[in-house]
Amino acid sequence: MNDHSTNHTHFLLQVDSLAKHYPVSTGFMKPKALVRALDGVSFHLDAGKTLAVVGESGCGKTTLARQITMIETPTAGHLRLDGIDIATATVAERKQLRPQVQMVFQNPYASLNPRKRVGSILEEPLKIHTTLTAAERGDKARAMMARVGLRPEHYGRYPHMFSGGQRQRIAIARALMTNPKLVVADEPVSALDVSIQAQVLNLLMDLQQETRVACLFISHNLAVVEHIADEVLVMYLGRVVEHGTKRQIFDHARHPYTRALLSATPRVDPEQRQVRFMAKGELPSPLDPPPGCAFHRRCPHAIAACATDVPELRLVDSHWTACHRAEEI
Repeated sequence: MNDHSTNHTHFLLQVDSLAKHYPVSTGFMKPKALVRALDGVSFHLDAGKTLAVVGESGCGKTTLARQITMIETPTAGHLRLDGIDIATATVAERKQLRPQVQMVFQNPYASLNPRKRVGSILEEPLKIHTTLTAAERGDKARAMMARVGLRPEHYGRYPHMFSGGQRQRIAIARALMTNPKLVVADEPVSALDVSIQAQVLNLLMDLQQETRVACLFISHNLAVVEHIADEVLVMYLGRVVEHGTKRQIFDHARHPYTRALLSATPRVDPEQRQVRFMAKGELPSPLDPPPGCAFHRRCPHAIAACATDVPELRLVDSHWTACHRAEEI
């Protein structure tokens, strides 16, 4: 379990006080406002484990993914992969780190080049990051296709010839071609039929057992998260509000926001199905976050202190929660 401190040298991924701020124009001749898309996020992730990051749209999940996959540079904080700080890495170090972190995107229809055959889609990362010959790249691509359940004759076909589930298998295969240490999966099954979702999740879990790759799994769907995660990090407006093992979060959630998310999740067990409560209203604008606890205007348990004092993450019931009333709830 994370101790939210800074001296982890032995974790695969170590995130400390990570922040990403975007200046945003609020209108002609008006000063730029600052959106704190990430506001001091800390956690760590071990090889072979899956950390699920959950929350509503706009909570900062995808911004987090963009920092970890080096698409963007953080505003502040540390982001260490295998001990190297991505945030301050040199161009050479980043080049060395890039193949170690791969991404699977939400929409398999948009993330695969429609003009390329599957074989060349899979070989492209090897072309960029390795010195393998064309024959060696072809062998690796065919071997990876077999691992994700695609047939040899699929090698020469184009993405439009496949179903959504098969395309996502191609995307997962592409992500694993460079033997990464970390895969960031951003809502990887939300565009798929429910009947196909479990197949793709099970594939991810099988491949993780074989390769010991770590997975940062971003989702708003807690039913999916319960299937795949080891630990769960709940985010709200750019901050972590709760973090624990899957069972701690699903069985002993302390933060009212987490409990609202769980209440909105269909559960098979009737015991777990009674609606505890729903969050009131909409997610506030990140341009104008509420003072104190960002959730207080939507929270049925809010007291006066919640409107003025930002709750710090602290240990309650053996996992991390940022709520002034966590002990009572």
